[in-house]
Amino acid sequence: MKPRRPPIAVVPPAALADLIAGGRPGGFRIQSLFAWVVFACLSTVLNLSVLPSPLGAYEIAILKSANIAAYNQAVVGFKSSMPPDTVFVEYDLKGDPNMGRMYAGKIRASGADLVLAVGSKAATAARLEILDIPVIYSMVLHPTKYDLKAPNLVGVTTKPMIGQQLGTLRTIMPNLKRIGYLYDPNKTPPLPAETTAQARQFGITFVERQVRSTEEVPPALRELLPDIDALWLVSDSTVLTEESFSFLLRAAFDRRIPVIGFDPEFSRRGALISFWIDPADIGREAASIAHTILTGGTASAAKSFAPRQRLALNLGTAEYLGIAIPPTVQSMADEVY
Repeated sequence: MKPRRPPIAVVPPAALADLIAGGRPGGFRIQSLFAWVVFACLSTVLNLSVLPSPLGAYEIAILKSANIAAYNQAVVGFKSSMPPDTVFVEYDLKGDPNMGRMYAGKIRASGADLVLAVGSKAATAARLEILDIPVIYSMVLHPTKYDLKAPNLVGVTTKPMIGQQLGTLRTIMPNLKRIGYLYDPNKTPPLPAETTAQARQFGITFVERQVRSTEEVPPALRELLPDIDALWLVSDSTVLTEESFSFLLRAAFDRRIPVIGFDPEFSRRGALISFWIDPADIGREAASIAHTILTGGTASAAKSFAPRQRLALNLGTAEYLGIAIPPTVQSMADEVY
């Protein structure tokens, strides 16, 4: 961190007033003013002040994988929770991890106190190129996949509230038994055992189909739909593209299968229900870790937290599918379409 400003010596107010008035109370004389000036100078040099000085402003470098809405929201949440005099300098990889080396050099030369890496590409670049400045990574869906481990690296990981999500789904669809999903094993790990175990407690089974290219998505979906009661979308760039989402939604609707999303935009476009976490909440949690580091504390390598789960509903879709959304669930929704 940059060195802080030395403290400033302070003359007691009563003594200063006495000096100016030229009086004798308290044993001070106007001739003593010179002595106080000398004392003040020595106190500044020798750090003898009785009052602490204000801290200098922190400088934080923000390295983003790309200029997308979710990352920007996380940055806003982070900034809003930091001291008002904090200086922020932002760098955007624009989706190109090769820009990480160039920006890392600029960050090291800037003397930044801390780095916030937003997204997997930014986090990976920081791990490889920034070794002597504390780094907090955020908005990384599968941290273990990117080997985000280093002495100066800590992260914010989100703990999925799968039990709460399944409970909500069972309230909406009492007969829900089988939830299907598509994923590319080269990009997305299979569901953890904890998730499948919680599903079994609700009498629900997850049915998976693996794909390794966008061309495999349509036949895999057609094979999957007859065997499931709902389609669960996962964040996988092989499965989900702008074109494939429309196809997934239309194919599911044709069989009266509800779609479960992970972003309110999915429900706005027709998914029955979406569960998501506000990126700003992740940014605020990263700011909490930053406070700990900047004030001399230590943070665990990856801090898992459970932010408030948010919920979006599409009542038009529910009506089309013949699903009655209970008022209790509607009252929980953050967004309703």
